[in-house]
Amino acid sequence: MSVNSLFAILPPVDAILQESLLTDVRQRLGNEPVKLAVRAALQRLRESIVVAEDSGSAESSDEHSSELEKLRALDRSAISARVAATAVEILKQEYRPLLRPVFNLTGTVIHTNLGRSRLPDEAIAAMAVAAGSAVDLEFDLESGSRGDRDAHLEALICELTGAEAATVVNNNAAAVVLLLNSLAREREVLISRGELVEIGGAFRIPEVMESAGCKLKEVGTTNRTHPRDFESGLSDASALIMKVHASNYEIRGFTSAVPETELARIARAAGIPFVSDLGSGSLVDMHRYGLPPEPTVRATIEAGADLVTFSGDKLLGGPQTGIIVGRADLIKRIKANPLKRALRVDKTILASLLAVLQLYRDPASLPQRLPLLIDLCRPLSEIEAAAERMRPELSAALGAAYSVYTAPCKSQIGSGALPLELIPSCALAISSQAGDSGLTSLAARLRRLDKPIVGRLADGVMLLDLRCLRDEQGFCEQIAALATAHSGAGEEEAERGERG
Repeated sequence: MSVNSLFAILPPVDAILQESLLTDVRQRLGNEPVKLAVRAALQRLRESIVVAEDSGSAESSDEHSSELEKLRALDRSAISARVAATAVEILKQEYRPLLRPVFNLTGTVIHTNLGRSRLPDEAIAAMAVAAGSAVDLEFDLESGSRGDRDAHLEALICELTGAEAATVVNNNAAAVVLLLNSLAREREVLISRGELVEIGGAFRIPEVMESAGCKLKEVGTTNRTHPRDFESGLSDASALIMKVHASNYEIRGFTSAVPETELARIARAAGIPFVSDLGSGSLVDMHRYGLPPEPTVRATIEAGADLVTFSGDKLLGGPQTGIIVGRADLIKRIKANPLKRALRVDKTILASLLAVLQLYRDPASLPQRLPLLIDLCRPLSEIEAAAERMRPELSAALGAAYSVYTAPCKSQIGSGALPLELIPSCALAISSQAGDSGLTSLAARLRRLDKPIVGRLADGVMLLDLRCLRDEQGFCEQIAALATAHSGAGEEEAERGERG
């Protein structure tokens, strides 16, 4: 059968659209997107036929002539089904979700690049309700008048932190900018030189202050700052004293920092607010769960801070937010800033945050209900048992070119929280006969799976830290898919070798 004859038996678009394989897709996506995909699939088939006919190299001729023979053996009905299948694959790619679930086996529990904290079921359900309904976001049902979106959770935040008032914006950097712009615009903010940190994504405290329109006044030195440094730095231009919790680094050795209680005393004497940026935002003492301690918001308020800023999606374990708590008069000024509207969060985030905060009313049950603590508190013996169960499957999937064994490792909390504190864990460790190039290739293959697997490379080994792995069955299904793809690639290589 000639190429022109093949073109002649290609079914029309309308006929292919009637294929049963496309029925459900048309109902979900509509007729027009499916029609465009069918046209694209037909065009691909036409181009492959032309390439097969025109190919000049011997190797390519063998491959393409084989493909042509397969096509010539098909009738119009079979070709129609084939084109429909290609159209479905095209649509899968076009309608792939913007954000894809992945297996976080990096050993970093709160991984910034992988979305930070996982939300509890209660928060996900609350987001769905808010997203699918008209809600009383800024409407007071009692009075029938306009309401304040912060009112839904302000009382609970105050209950959990001991603050007088609170407000919420879209992340902690926004919280700091809004606070500084509201209270210190065109005035000086005193801060220890040792706290001029970079908070991630190349954002640095001096630059944040500049963008907020205030003037940075450094006091003390990188490793040692004393009360007298703040006292001598005060002037008529001073708007507030600020402390930034060094959550993403630590200086050890000959060091000195001014305690919050002392900074609060100095600020009160000068008649200006004392502000503490906690960053990670722990609402409970992590030590009670066997984890490294981190300053809590309540303890910072009790130490005398007039305002505290912290994240909602780090140690709090909620959605991305920045929370400001403290004196009611200062919060009122912050809420009155026009920037507050630009930095506010939407109804789904507020609903999610409220659901997470409600879990904190019973701290004893948090390790069983909050995903962040479920992962951080997971017993080492449980992780080791999981590694032993899955090692044979991973080894079989990867084949003789790789060696798979279980190995002790260390997990970290992540997102700048307690950077030097590591938690014992267990990993599936993989070494390659091809060395680093083999591991780099494997890492790319793992990322191409339907549900990608993301580990880490260290010292010539790939580590899949299992601390955050909760779906063993899903993991094994992806490994099986990896084995199938690897087998197909191996057969292809073998065929090429025989032809050569």
